[in-house]
Amino acid sequence: MARYALLILPSTNRVYAESSVGLTKAELQLFGQTTLTADVSDIGETRIGGVQYVTFEAAELPADDAAKLANMASVYALFRQDGKFLEPVELKSLDKLDSDLITIQKYQGKTNELFTKLLLNVTLLSSKWGPQLLERRFSVIDPLCGRGTTLNQALMYGFDAAGVDVDRKDFDAYATFVQTWLKNKRLKHDAEVIRVRREHEVVGHRFQASFGLTKEAWKAGEKFSLSVVNADTTKALEFHRPGTFDLVVTDAPYGVQHGSRSAESGLHRSPIDLLKAAAPVWAGLLRSGGALGIAWNTNVARRPAAAEILAAAGLEPLDEAPYQDFVHRVDQAIVRDILVARKP
Repeated sequence: MARYALLILPSTNRVYAESSVGLTKAELQLFGQTTLTADVSDIGETRIGGVQYVTFEAAELPADDAAKLANMASVYALFRQDGKFLEPVELKSLDKLDSDLITIQKYQGKTNELFTKLLLNVTLLSSKWGPQLLERRFSVIDPLCGRGTTLNQALMYGFDAAGVDVDRKDFDAYATFVQTWLKNKRLKHDAEVIRVRREHEVVGHRFQASFGLTKEAWKAGEKFSLSVVNADTTKALEFHRPGTFDLVVTDAPYGVQHGSRSAESGLHRSPIDLLKAAAPVWAGLLRSGGALGIAWNTNVARRPAAAEILAAAGLEPLDEAPYQDFVHRVDQAIVRDILVARKP
Protein backbone atom coordinates (compact mmCIF):
# COMPACT_ATOMS: atom_id res chain seq x y z
CA MET A 1 0.00 0.00 0.00
CA ALA A 2 1.13 3.53 -0.78
CA ARG A 3 0.45 6.68 1.23
CA TYR A 4 -0.84 9.79 -0.52
CA ALA A 5 -1.22 13.40 0.57
CA LEU A 6 -3.70 15.72 -1.12
CA LEU A 7 -3.08 19.46 -0.88
CA ILE A 8 -6.30 21.48 -0.76
CA LEU A 9 -6.81 24.47 -3.04
CA PRO A 10 -6.77 27.72 -1.04
CA SER A 11 -10.18 29.39 -0.86
CA THR A 12 -10.73 33.13 -0.67
CA ASN A 13 -13.87 32.40 1.35
CA ARG A 14 -12.67 32.01 4.94
CA VAL A 15 -15.76 30.15 6.19
CA TYR A 16 -15.67 27.69 3.28
CA ALA A 17 -11.94 27.18 3.78
CA GLU A 18 -12.62 26.07 7.35
CA SER A 19 -14.99 23.39 6.04
CA SER A 20 -12.89 22.32 3.05
CA VAL A 21 -10.94 19.55 4.81
CA GLY A 22 -14.05 17.71 5.96
CA LEU A 23 -15.78 18.20 2.60
CA THR A 24 -12.71 16.93 0.74
CA LYS A 25 -12.52 13.82 2.91
CA ALA A 26 -16.19 13.04 2.20
CA GLU A 27 -15.74 13.66 -1.52
CA LEU A 28 -12.63 11.44 -1.63
CA GLN A 29 -14.54 8.64 0.09
CA LEU A 30 -17.29 8.91 -2.52
CA PHE A 31 -14.75 8.85 -5.36
CA GLY A 32 -13.31 5.68 -3.82
CA GLN A 33 -16.71 4.03 -3.49
CA THR A 34 -17.98 4.84 -6.97
CA THR A 35 -15.30 5.29 -9.63
CA LEU A 36 -11.72 4.53 -8.55
CA THR A 37 -10.25 1.12 -9.35
CA ALA A 38 -7.78 1.32 -6.43
CA ASP A 39 -9.16 0.74 -2.94
CA VAL A 40 -8.92 3.92 -0.87
CA SER A 41 -8.60 3.55 2.90
CA ASP A 42 -7.47 5.31 6.08
CA ILE A 43 -8.65 8.74 4.94
CA GLY A 44 -7.46 11.36 7.39
CA GLU A 45 -5.74 14.71 7.72
CA THR A 46 -2.31 15.83 8.77
CA ARG A 47 0.01 18.82 8.68
CA ILE A 48 3.19 18.67 6.65
CA GLY A 49 5.52 21.63 6.90
CA GLY A 50 2.76 23.56 8.65
CA VAL A 51 0.30 23.01 5.79
CA GLN A 52 -2.92 20.97 6.08
CA TYR A 53 -3.24 17.89 3.85
CA VAL A 54 -5.88 15.20 3.38
CA THR A 55 -4.12 11.82 3.46
CA PHE A 56 -5.13 8.33 2.39
CA GLU A 57 -3.76 4.90 1.59
CA ALA A 58 -4.23 3.02 -1.68
CA ALA A 59 -2.46 0.67 -3.98
CA GLU A 60 -0.36 2.43 -6.60
CA LEU A 61 -2.84 4.76 -8.32
CA PRO A 62 -3.22 4.01 -12.04
CA ALA A 63 -3.22 6.97 -14.43
CA ASP A 64 -7.02 6.81 -14.84
CA ASP A 65 -7.56 7.08 -11.08
CA ALA A 66 -5.22 10.07 -10.87
CA ALA A 67 -7.10 11.69 -13.77
CA LYS A 68 -10.38 11.21 -11.90
CA LEU A 69 -9.02 12.65 -8.66
CA ALA A 70 -7.76 15.65 -10.65
CA ASN A 71 -11.41 16.76 -10.83
CA MET A 72 -12.03 16.85 -7.08
CA ALA A 73 -13.51 20.18 -6.11
CA SER A 74 -10.68 21.42 -3.88
CA VAL A 75 -7.66 19.47 -5.12
CA TYR A 76 -4.57 21.60 -5.65
CA ALA A 77 -1.87 18.93 -5.85
CA LEU A 78 -1.45 15.24 -5.04
CA PHE A 79 1.72 13.64 -3.69
CA ARG A 80 2.89 10.11 -3.00
CA GLN A 81 4.57 10.05 0.39
CA ASP A 82 7.94 8.33 0.59
CA GLY A 83 9.23 8.77 4.10
CA LYS A 84 9.93 12.48 4.50
CA PHE A 85 9.65 13.12 0.77
CA LEU A 86 6.62 14.04 -1.35
CA GLU A 87 6.61 12.81 -4.95
CA PRO A 88 4.16 14.76 -7.17
CA VAL A 89 1.46 12.75 -8.94
CA GLU A 90 0.52 14.17 -12.33
CA LEU A 91 -3.05 15.46 -12.38
CA LYS A 92 -4.87 16.24 -15.60
CA SER A 93 -8.44 17.44 -15.16
CA LEU A 94 -11.39 17.36 -17.53
CA ASP A 95 -11.38 21.14 -17.89
CA LYS A 96 -11.84 22.14 -21.52
CA LEU A 97 -12.20 25.92 -21.11
CA ASP A 98 -10.39 28.79 -19.42
CA SER A 99 -11.11 29.09 -15.70
CA ASP A 100 -12.38 32.67 -15.98
CA LEU A 101 -15.65 31.22 -17.26
CA ILE A 102 -16.18 30.26 -13.62
CA THR A 103 -14.43 33.06 -11.78
CA ILE A 104 -15.03 36.26 -13.75
CA GLN A 105 -18.65 36.81 -12.72
CA LYS A 106 -18.98 38.68 -9.42
CA TYR A 107 -22.38 39.39 -7.90
CA GLN A 108 -24.15 39.24 -4.57
CA GLY A 109 -25.44 35.77 -3.72
CA LYS A 110 -23.11 33.87 -6.05
CA THR A 111 -22.47 30.34 -4.81
CA ASN A 112 -18.85 29.54 -4.03
CA GLU A 113 -17.33 28.03 -7.20
CA LEU A 114 -15.58 25.24 -5.30
CA PHE A 115 -18.84 24.21 -3.68
CA THR A 116 -20.63 24.26 -7.04
CA LYS A 117 -18.00 21.87 -8.40
CA LEU A 118 -18.37 19.66 -5.33
CA LEU A 119 -22.15 19.52 -5.78
CA LEU A 120 -21.81 18.58 -9.45
CA ASN A 121 -19.18 15.93 -8.65
CA VAL A 122 -21.22 14.33 -5.86
CA THR A 123 -24.30 14.14 -8.09
CA LEU A 124 -22.35 12.74 -11.05
CA LEU A 125 -20.61 10.08 -8.96
CA SER A 126 -24.00 9.00 -7.59
CA SER A 127 -25.47 8.34 -11.02
CA LYS A 128 -25.34 5.05 -12.89
CA TRP A 129 -22.51 6.46 -15.00
CA GLY A 130 -20.16 7.63 -12.24
CA PRO A 131 -17.40 5.24 -13.36
CA GLN A 132 -17.55 6.88 -16.81
CA LEU A 133 -16.47 10.27 -15.48
CA LEU A 134 -13.61 10.55 -17.96
CA GLU A 135 -15.45 9.24 -21.01
CA ARG A 136 -19.14 10.16 -20.88
CA ARG A 137 -20.46 13.46 -22.15
CA PHE A 138 -23.04 14.10 -19.45
CA SER A 139 -26.17 16.19 -19.94
CA VAL A 140 -26.77 18.49 -16.95
CA ILE A 141 -29.68 20.75 -16.02
CA ASP A 142 -29.90 23.25 -13.18
CA PRO A 143 -33.60 24.05 -12.73
CA LEU A 144 -32.79 27.07 -10.49
CA CYS A 145 -29.77 28.23 -12.44
CA GLY A 146 -29.57 31.92 -11.52
CA ARG A 147 -26.60 33.38 -13.37
CA GLY A 148 -25.24 30.01 -14.40
CA THR A 149 -22.45 28.95 -12.03
CA THR A 150 -23.50 25.29 -12.28
CA LEU A 151 -23.93 25.54 -16.04
CA ASN A 152 -20.46 27.04 -16.42
CA GLN A 153 -18.90 24.22 -14.40
CA ALA A 154 -20.68 21.65 -16.57
CA LEU A 155 -19.35 23.39 -19.69
CA MET A 156 -15.85 23.40 -18.19
CA TYR A 157 -16.05 19.61 -18.05
CA GLY A 158 -17.15 19.43 -21.67
CA PHE A 159 -20.74 18.51 -20.80
CA ASP A 160 -23.95 19.82 -22.37
CA ALA A 161 -25.77 22.18 -20.02
CA ALA A 162 -29.29 23.52 -19.60
CA GLY A 163 -30.94 25.77 -17.08
CA VAL A 164 -34.26 27.22 -15.99
CA ASP A 165 -34.75 30.39 -13.97
CA VAL A 166 -37.73 32.65 -13.37
CA ASP A 167 -35.75 35.86 -12.82
CA ARG A 168 -35.56 37.83 -16.08
CA LYS A 169 -32.68 40.00 -14.85
CA ASP A 170 -30.56 36.94 -14.10
CA PHE A 171 -31.55 35.40 -17.44
CA ASP A 172 -30.54 38.52 -19.39
CA ALA A 173 -27.32 38.98 -17.41
CA TYR A 174 -26.23 35.39 -18.04
CA ALA A 175 -27.08 35.48 -21.75
CA THR A 176 -25.07 38.67 -22.13
CA PHE A 177 -22.14 37.27 -20.17
CA VAL A 178 -21.92 34.05 -22.19
CA GLN A 179 -22.13 35.81 -25.55
CA THR A 180 -19.45 38.30 -24.52
CA TRP A 181 -17.23 35.54 -23.15
CA LEU A 182 -17.48 33.45 -26.32
CA LYS A 183 -16.62 36.47 -28.45
CA ASN A 184 -13.67 37.46 -26.26
CA LYS A 185 -12.32 33.89 -26.40
CA ARG A 186 -12.79 33.86 -30.18
CA LEU A 187 -14.55 30.53 -30.07
CA LYS A 188 -16.66 29.62 -33.09
CA HIS A 189 -20.25 29.72 -31.89
CA ASP A 190 -23.92 30.44 -32.48
CA ALA A 191 -25.89 32.21 -29.75
CA GLU A 192 -29.30 33.86 -29.61
CA VAL A 193 -32.28 34.65 -27.41
CA ILE A 194 -35.59 33.50 -28.86
CA ARG A 195 -39.23 33.69 -27.82
CA VAL A 196 -40.89 30.37 -27.03
CA ARG A 197 -44.48 30.26 -28.24
CA ARG A 198 -47.37 27.93 -27.46
CA GLU A 199 -50.62 28.34 -29.39
CA HIS A 200 -49.46 31.71 -30.75
CA GLU A 201 -48.64 33.08 -27.29
CA VAL A 202 -45.21 33.75 -25.82
CA VAL A 203 -44.73 31.45 -22.82
CA GLY A 204 -41.08 32.12 -22.15
CA HIS A 205 -37.69 33.08 -23.55
CA ARG A 206 -34.81 30.77 -24.32
CA PHE A 207 -31.13 31.55 -24.64
CA GLN A 208 -29.38 28.91 -26.70
CA ALA A 209 -25.76 28.65 -27.70
CA SER A 210 -23.46 26.11 -29.29
CA PHE A 211 -19.71 26.35 -29.66
CA GLY A 212 -16.63 24.40 -30.65
CA LEU A 213 -13.34 24.24 -28.82
CA THR A 214 -11.46 24.87 -32.09
CA LYS A 215 -12.35 25.96 -35.62
CA GLU A 216 -11.62 22.44 -36.78
CA ALA A 217 -13.95 20.94 -34.17
CA TRP A 218 -16.68 23.41 -35.13
CA LYS A 219 -16.41 22.47 -38.81
CA ALA A 220 -16.49 18.78 -37.90
CA GLY A 221 -19.72 19.27 -35.95
CA GLU A 222 -18.08 18.68 -32.56
CA LYS A 223 -20.11 21.24 -30.63
CA PHE A 224 -21.18 21.77 -27.03
CA SER A 225 -24.66 23.06 -26.29
CA LEU A 226 -26.08 25.45 -23.71
CA SER A 227 -29.76 26.25 -23.25
CA VAL A 228 -31.39 28.46 -20.60
CA VAL A 229 -35.12 29.10 -20.29
CA ASN A 230 -36.61 32.09 -18.49
CA ALA A 231 -39.58 30.42 -16.81
CA ASP A 232 -40.76 29.01 -13.50
CA THR A 233 -38.94 25.81 -12.58
CA THR A 234 -42.23 23.90 -12.14
CA LYS A 235 -42.80 24.33 -15.90
CA ALA A 236 -39.47 22.84 -16.94
CA LEU A 237 -41.14 19.85 -18.61
CA GLU A 238 -42.93 22.25 -20.94
CA PHE A 239 -39.53 23.14 -22.42
CA HIS A 240 -37.65 19.82 -22.16
CA ARG A 241 -38.68 16.28 -23.01
CA PRO A 242 -38.99 13.84 -20.09
CA GLY A 243 -35.95 11.66 -19.45
CA THR A 244 -33.57 14.02 -21.25
CA PHE A 245 -30.89 14.56 -18.62
CA ASP A 246 -28.30 12.49 -16.77
CA LEU A 247 -28.02 14.94 -13.87
CA VAL A 248 -30.21 17.52 -12.17
CA VAL A 249 -27.98 19.75 -10.05
CA THR A 250 -29.20 22.79 -8.16
CA ASP A 251 -28.51 25.06 -5.21
CA ALA A 252 -31.92 25.74 -3.68
CA PRO A 253 -32.90 29.11 -2.21
CA TYR A 254 -31.63 29.51 1.35
CA GLY A 255 -34.64 31.31 2.78
CA VAL A 256 -37.96 32.88 1.93
CA GLN A 257 -36.19 36.02 0.71
CA HIS A 258 -34.44 33.89 -1.94
CA GLY A 259 -37.45 31.77 -2.84
CA SER A 260 -38.78 30.94 -6.27
CA ARG A 261 -41.17 33.49 -7.69
CA SER A 262 -44.26 32.59 -9.66
CA ALA A 263 -44.62 34.60 -12.85
CA GLU A 264 -48.40 34.59 -12.46
CA SER A 265 -48.71 35.59 -8.82
CA GLY A 266 -45.43 37.38 -8.15
CA LEU A 267 -45.35 35.58 -4.77
CA HIS A 268 -42.38 33.89 -3.19
CA ARG A 269 -42.40 30.23 -2.22
CA SER A 270 -40.48 28.94 0.78
CA PRO A 271 -37.72 26.42 -0.06
CA ILE A 272 -39.72 23.47 1.31
CA ASP A 273 -42.82 24.49 -0.66
CA LEU A 274 -40.68 24.96 -3.74
CA LEU A 275 -39.23 21.47 -3.34
CA LYS A 276 -42.69 19.93 -2.97
CA ALA A 277 -43.91 21.64 -6.14
CA ALA A 278 -40.77 21.08 -8.21
CA ALA A 279 -39.49 17.61 -7.20
CA PRO A 280 -41.90 15.66 -9.47
CA VAL A 281 -40.91 17.89 -12.39
CA TRP A 282 -37.20 17.52 -11.71
CA ALA A 283 -37.59 13.76 -11.39
CA GLY A 284 -39.34 13.76 -14.76
CA LEU A 285 -36.35 15.44 -16.39
CA LEU A 286 -34.05 12.57 -15.41
CA ARG A 287 -33.45 9.42 -17.40
CA SER A 288 -33.31 6.11 -15.54
CA GLY A 289 -30.01 5.81 -13.69
CA GLY A 290 -29.63 9.57 -13.44
CA ALA A 291 -29.16 11.46 -10.20
CA LEU A 292 -30.47 14.65 -8.61
CA GLY A 293 -28.26 16.65 -6.29
CA ILE A 294 -29.62 19.56 -4.31
CA ALA A 295 -27.92 21.87 -1.83
CA TRP A 296 -30.11 23.68 0.67
CA ASN A 297 -30.19 25.41 4.03
CA THR A 298 -31.00 22.89 6.75
CA ASN A 299 -32.36 25.70 8.92
CA VAL A 300 -35.40 26.00 6.65
CA ALA A 301 -35.82 22.34 5.67
CA ARG A 302 -34.62 19.36 7.69
CA ARG A 303 -32.91 16.54 5.84
CA PRO A 304 -35.56 13.84 6.58
CA ALA A 305 -38.34 16.12 5.30
CA ALA A 306 -36.44 16.93 2.09
CA ALA A 307 -35.59 13.25 1.54
CA GLU A 308 -39.25 12.32 2.01
CA ILE A 309 -40.28 14.79 -0.69
CA LEU A 310 -37.76 13.36 -3.17
CA ALA A 311 -38.88 9.81 -2.36
CA ALA A 312 -42.50 10.79 -2.97
CA ALA A 313 -41.41 12.03 -6.41
CA GLY A 314 -40.17 8.53 -7.29
CA LEU A 315 -36.49 9.00 -6.51
CA GLU A 316 -34.25 6.99 -4.18
CA PRO A 317 -32.48 9.25 -1.63
CA LEU A 318 -28.92 8.20 -0.78
CA ASP A 319 -28.25 8.53 2.93
CA GLU A 320 -25.41 6.14 3.71
CA ALA A 321 -21.84 7.34 4.33
CA PRO A 322 -20.43 9.65 3.12
CA TYR A 323 -23.63 11.41 2.01
CA GLN A 324 -24.29 12.72 5.51
CA ASP A 325 -20.84 14.29 5.76
CA PHE A 326 -21.30 17.26 3.42
CA VAL A 327 -23.10 19.51 5.90
CA HIS A 328 -21.22 22.74 6.67
CA ARG A 329 -21.81 26.29 7.86
CA VAL A 330 -22.06 29.12 5.34
CA ASP A 331 -22.88 31.93 7.79
CA GLN A 332 -24.80 32.46 11.01
CA ALA A 333 -28.16 31.87 9.30
CA ILE A 334 -27.21 29.15 6.82
CA VAL A 335 -26.07 25.58 7.43
CA ARG A 336 -25.78 24.00 4.00
CA ASP A 337 -26.09 20.32 3.15
CA ILE A 338 -26.25 18.16 0.03
CA LEU A 339 -29.01 15.66 -0.63
CA VAL A 340 -28.67 13.22 -3.52
CA ALA A 341 -31.31 10.91 -4.96
CA ARG A 342 -31.11 8.47 -7.86
CA LYS A 343 -33.82 7.65 -10.38
CA PRO A 344 -34.49 3.90 -10.60
